[in-house]
Amino acid sequence: MTDRHVIGDARRAVIGDSPLRREDARFVTGHGAYLDDLHFDGVTHAVFLRSPHAHARIVAIDTGDGIQCPGVLAILTAQEAAIDGLLPLRPGVEANVQTGEPFRFLPQPLLAEDRVRYVGEPIALVVAESRNQALDAAERIVVEYDVLPAITRSLDAIEPDAPLLTNDVPNNLCLDWHWGQIAEVKKAIETAPYAVTITLDNHRIVTNPMEPRGAIGLYDGRYTLHLSSQNIHGNRDTAARLLGVAPSSVRFIAHDVGGGFGAKNFAYAEHALILWAARRTARPVKWIATRSETFLSDHQARDHIATATLALDAGGTFKALHVDSIANLGAYMAGGSGGVQTNQYPHLQGTVYTVPAMSLHVRAVLTNTTPIGVTRGPGFGEAVNIMERLIDAAATKFNFDRIELRRRNFVRETPMTNAFNFVVDSGDFRAAFDAAIDKADLANFSARRHASEARGKRRGVGIACHIKATGGLPTENVDIRFEPDGSVSLITGTQTIGQGHETTMPQILADRLGLPNAIIHLKQGDTDLIAMGGGHGSSRATYMGGTAIWRASDIIIAKGKVIAARSLEAAEADIVFEDGVFRVTGTDRAIALLDLPAEAPGALDTYHQWTREAMTFPNGTHIAEVEVDPETGAVTLERLTAVDDYGVIVNPMIAAGQAHGAIAQGAGQALLEHAVYDPESGQPISGSFMDYAMPRASDLPGFDLGFAGTRCTTNPVGVKGCGEAGAIALFPAIANAIADAVAVTALNGPASGNRVWQAMRRS
Repeated sequence: MTDRHVIGDARRAVIGDSPLRREDARFVTGHGAYLDDLHFDGVTHAVFLRSPHAHARIVAIDTGDGIQCPGVLAILTAQEAAIDGLLPLRPGVEANVQTGEPFRFLPQPLLAEDRVRYVGEPIALVVAESRNQALDAAERIVVEYDVLPAITRSLDAIEPDAPLLTNDVPNNLCLDWHWGQIAEVKKAIETAPYAVTITLDNHRIVTNPMEPRGAIGLYDGRYTLHLSSQNIHGNRDTAARLLGVAPSSVRFIAHDVGGGFGAKNFAYAEHALILWAARRTARPVKWIATRSETFLSDHQARDHIATATLALDAGGTFKALHVDSIANLGAYMAGGSGGVQTNQYPHLQGTVYTVPAMSLHVRAVLTNTTPIGVTRGPGFGEAVNIMERLIDAAATKFNFDRIELRRRNFVRETPMTNAFNFVVDSGDFRAAFDAAIDKADLANFSARRHASEARGKRRGVGIACHIKATGGLPTENVDIRFEPDGSVSLITGTQTIGQGHETTMPQILADRLGLPNAIIHLKQGDTDLIAMGGGHGSSRATYMGGTAIWRASDIIIAKGKVIAARSLEAAEADIVFEDGVFRVTGTDRAIALLDLPAEAPGALDTYHQWTREAMTFPNGTHIAEVEVDPETGAVTLERLTAVDDYGVIVNPMIAAGQAHGAIAQGAGQALLEHAVYDPESGQPISGSFMDYAMPRASDLPGFDLGFAGTRCTTNPVGVKGCGEAGAIALFPAIANAIADAVAVTALNGPASGNRVWQAMRRS
């Protein structure tokens, strides 16, 4: 059961009506067009031979037997890639966002050359008439390896005798950065009456979108790739660079995309390789990842260890924060993983609390594991986890009330500038917190705790206040076209991956121009449709795309006033526009936007591109209640209450759906999900759903969700990104609840029954 109402006054508005999701009719009747639903004449099938070793030299590759297999068209290795001039994959962010200092990294070869560095790294690409024929041929490729020592844990990677992944990254250290008020923080911690230190392991997870990654490549003098991706323009540009051609020579098309969650945000070697194979074979080439390949080769997330200290005065006021952290980037610096450590992660340290002085020591290392990318709340989830866990640790150690400790230290007014000079434009953190406390019925928690104890269980409650900067890539565009048949085409550079944009984007345009919603048709997911696009990442779509729609609407209204003034024989200054109609002030003369005379074809058509100057900052409070069985350690999430500030809500139903998904993902990390590697061999131990537990409906209670939006001032729509809050807040909220129930504070991984039981025995 979800409480979808909007809490608060008239400033906390909802845009227009809230139509049901248009796309659902197509999806629930089986008319979606996911990658594996597409058909092409003469299509061939690709299979990747991937490394079985975490670290090894490649002594020799023999493809002779494989190429003789029936139906095989090609077996491609790094040797052929070098002959054709394919370039290696570089990270999307190559330098410290704050200082400009270059990261140390090794460009990732599209196919492994002289060495493999993680289990699942692609070595050869087999193309055959059928997938089974390609699999048979892949099994007959002989690779001779010289196996090397492997490292999988970040702290092991920086040991003096640790094996190196590459000489290009000494000590396996991509980044070693100190930032903030270092001397002030050190002095504050040394002189404060109270200081608490904790070490946290924000463990690695596999993102696992419902639809695996995949690509279908075609070449007819120009490259075309149909793919499951959440950032087609950026990934198109990367593929073009790898292939050595101009971006105009490459077209990327994403049809319906079955989820992304960050794993489909950045470029992969497979994008360029499948196109290359299509050119080499002169046939369409199709590759759909298996679920095993998802576990082995999709960018993973988190894997972040931090030791943090919070200093407080005698009354509990926060004085200083220091965090020493190390991030495991995997075998290669992929996408924006390095940039997360120098942008998102430091951006909002201290989160929604006033912390006068802060300092960071940030390191990032390479290990023999699958490369890290992003998932919901990258960097911000780690920062929120640190702050919320520190607050509870301080409350426990120094006998403060953890609710009042938070209230004492909330930022009281916005705009606020934190100790790192980042500005948050809006938010009433105390109001959202108090609303969540009321909704969670904490006044009666002791009665629920006693009832649990009567059944032999332990009950705890945990609180986490979250905040995140959303916005992603800073530039976005839309193209609005009034078609001859009376419909309106809304072409966006943002891209839906299941969030409901087919509903919300036309809803914004309909509200701005007073148009019937049904005549507006969203078109997206094709790099040939529109000049550029920032894709979908960092909950940017409604903010960035919605603002572009809003501003394009202003241009359309201005164009329409000129035409209406001529049509109504009035001065342009006397024309007003409201609810889709132009009127002459003080008269009954009027004309609807859609009835304006067609003075010239496309007279109202409008393209608009804009670049933001600030982010949006969704925030709120999540409260989790858990029950722990002391005999088995099994943890059950019993209640979940949330009050979130997403600014103006375009469509409460869709916003609630996004919040639900993020909550489920956050609960999954807290209770179930863990990507585990054998520390000696580097083999992934959790390589399938037999070993990796995803949250199911039975693992989750009903969500009591409310919205308490403060209008965002950085965009005219007033929205804030809504897709990531629960994934940020649930991990610390559940961890704090477990600590409240059974006094277990250190879990290296999710709160599985066995892990909690062992921790209870240790403590």
